[in-house]
Amino acid sequence: MDPVAPEVPPIALCLGGMDPSGGAGILRDALTVAALGCHPMAVSLAETLQNGLGCSRIEPPSMDPVLRLENLAPHLAGRWGVKVGLCALEPAPFRRLCAVLGHLAPPLRIWDPILAPSAGVGLHDGEDLRRMASALLPMGGWVVSPNRGEAAAFAGLPPEAIHAAEPSLLARPWLEAGAAAVWLKGGHAEGDRVQDLWITAGGIEALEASPRLPGTRRGTGCTLASTWLGLRLRGLDPQAAALESARRLRNRWDRAWVPGGAGRPMFAPEAL
Repeated sequence: MDPVAPEVPPIALCLGGMDPSGGAGILRDALTVAALGCHPMAVSLAETLQNGLGCSRIEPPSMDPVLRLENLAPHLAGRWGVKVGLCALEPAPFRRLCAVLGHLAPPLRIWDPILAPSAGVGLHDGEDLRRMASALLPMGGWVVSPNRGEAAAFAGLPPEAIHAAEPSLLARPWLEAGAAAVWLKGGHAEGDRVQDLWITAGGIEALEASPRLPGTRRGTGCTLASTWLGLRLRGLDPQAAALESARRLRNRWDRAWVPGGAGRPMFAPEAL
């Protein structure tokens, strides 16, 4: 009898910031997609001086990420997708990166537009995100997963809009910039329940509401977006993947840990 060929895992390409502690960024992405049976590949778009206590420095990577991405091109075939996160590239290198991505045409695409790490120094403002969107989103097919603060900044709204703005007002600028869907995360909304929204040109669909869990966790945005990519690569449809991503994050909430007893909790590896 001929041996059964092993399953070929889908490839999850993670483009984002390098957090050496693994609480967020491309290390967190790689841990997350690997636990879902996907093979991670990663290219750093930002180098950080970061740990569980906070981020004190963000710089562009020392090696050209466009060359790294081009070098991975022979592997990017079959079932694969890309997640874009924290990016410290100047406008011209970022446009080059987007041109290469457009040529590679990843079948699945998600952008987690980050203004700043959850603690420490900031990096972008709304104008920066709009400039990035103008280079990235016109290639089509992108799901964008902002929290309400990132969406308000992108729309040019004042800080109080994080809580008060209508979801359609927060999502419309992303759709007009070319996003296929906006997964508006509900963690920054007011109230004792959290509810994400899935927004397209066809309307707004509320996803499952859940009680707000106590405390904070590092890398929730990275974890949600990379889980979504992994689940999509395993065959779930876009909205089902968003719903299941949030469920998985809630189920892991109480299993967070603090390496060395210092800083904010991060998610434990799936194997534990």
